[in-house]
Formats: sequence, structure tokens, C-alpha cells
Amino acid sequence: MTDPHADAERSRVLARWEPAGAPAPVVLDSPHSGRDYPEDFGAAAPFEALRRIEDAYVDKLFADAPLAGARLLTAFFPRSYIDANRHEEEIDPLLLSEPWPRPFTVSDRADRGLGVIRRLIHPDLPIYDRKLAVAEIERRIRRFHRPYHDALETMLAQTQGRFGQVWHINCHSMKPLGRARNGAPAPIREDFVLGDLDGQSCDPAFTEFVATALRDLGYSVAINRPFRGAEIVTRHGAPGQGRHSLQIEVNRRLYLDERAVATHAGFDRLREDLTEVVRRVADHATAAVDRLKARTAR
Repeated sequence: MTDPHADAERSRVLARWEPAGAPAPVVLDSPHSGRDYPEDFGAAAPFEALRRIEDAYVDKLFADAPLAGARLLTAFFPRSYIDANRHEEEIDPLLLSEPWPRPFTVSDRADRGLGVIRRLIHPDLPIYDRKLAVAEIERRIRRFHRPYHDALETMLAQTQGRFGQVWHINCHSMKPLGRARNGAPAPIREDFVLGDLDGQSCDPAFTEFVATALRDLGYSVAINRPFRGAEIVTRHGAPGQGRHSLQIEVNRRLYLDERAVATHAGFDRLREDLTEVVRRVADHATAAVDRLKARTAR
């Protein structure tokens, strides 16, 4: 496994890794695995509960992606502090101590306390025992949310500029037991869920390629159900312009003791398998670029 502190550009917000081998037109990012909790958080919820909503150790699962030629971006800040996979104007008005000064994005997620600044861990556990000022929220957006998206956009644009196209995998984990929209428990039986916004954020053939690679390794895969993608693939995916963004959700039962927020014996095998999937994606993407070059050279 690669050293997470080696050959990386790091800041207090994020880290970027460049390919360790021959570069491929592939970028990965992990926005929810951050575990550096800012001092100004001011959360009232137990720290153990905050940790359980991390996509814990997803950055470690994909840490060997640069060995396959991919670029990798990871966030240090936790999703409970600010969520990079929500629109920056996806504001929950119940969290505010004063009116929001601009129009904000109305969404079902924000209505459920899961906006860009989360209000709830689950329906019975609020994160704060206070309201948040507009200035506090804007400061988090300015210092964490925007720099993350700016870094990802730069990596995608540079990679696409070099190769003509780019394939992007947005990496997450999911609980084995989720909740339906009515709040009822909803078991997630699949090992992976791939989301491409029903074909809007990447070529569906790329989604099928990744699904097949995972199935070849013995995993079960669902596509766009129950997760079809969120802000990152919405914002950065543009398949008609040669930019393919796919969200991948890994079932935590494969590698994580959720109660202890610690990896279990399945972690190493899963990490190796995901590295193999990234290798196949890199080969697939490189071959697609070569085919395009050959056609345009005729």
C-alpha cells in the first residue's frame, strides 16, 4: 500500500497524489473519508457518532490507485463539518440563526437535515445544540467546500487536456442497512452500487465496464439504485464533452467494523481488488484514447 504522506501535495483541506507509473486518463476522489475535525466545529453530538457517518478509510481502500496511473484526491475534513457532495447552496433553514442572504437550493436532503452543513446524524440525533450564523457557514464553504471542488476541477481539466478525455470515479461507502424515504429500514444487499445519474454523468458503457470488473472479482453490483449520484458527479460529469464521472458506493460490511470504526480482516482483500479494478479502468481508458487518436489520424 502506498504511503499516504509520500509524493503528495497536501494542505489542511485536501491531498492530491500524482500517478506513480505511466499516467492514465483516470482521476479518483474521496470526499467523505476525512477525519481531521476542525477546532471551530462546535458539535454537540458524541464524537463516536460523528465518526460513524464518515466514509471511513475509503481513502485507504483506493490509496494504491496512483500505482495504476490514476490521480487521486482526498479530503481531510469530515462530511459532518461540511459535505463536498452537496451543492454549496443546499442549505437547511432549520440550522440557521438568521435568514440566508441569497436564494438557496431546496432539496429533499436538506429538508431531512442532510444539506451542505448537516443538521442531523440521524432523525433522533442532532449534530448541534445551537443554530449557526450565516458567516460561519460561508466560512466553511469558502475554506473547505470550494477548494475541494476547485482542486478536483483542476485535476480533471489537466487530465482531459493531456488525453482529450477523462474517466473519473467518485468514491464512497454505504451502510449495510440504509433507510427508505419513508424512514423505514432498507437493507442494502449489494456489495457495490454504481451511480451515473441514469446515464447523465458518464457513458453507460463505462458504468457497465466497472460493474463487469467488479462482478468478475465475485462482487454483487447494482446500478443507480438506491444511489444514482449526487453533487460531485452532477457538477463534474459531462460525457458529451469527454468527461465521464461515475459514483461508486462500497458496502461497509466488506471491510469495516462500523461500531468501532475500524477495518476488519476483509480490508486487505478488498483494497487489492479495488486496485485491480482501477488498473482495468486505466487500461480501458487508455485504449479508448488510443482508438480516438487512431481515428482522428486517418
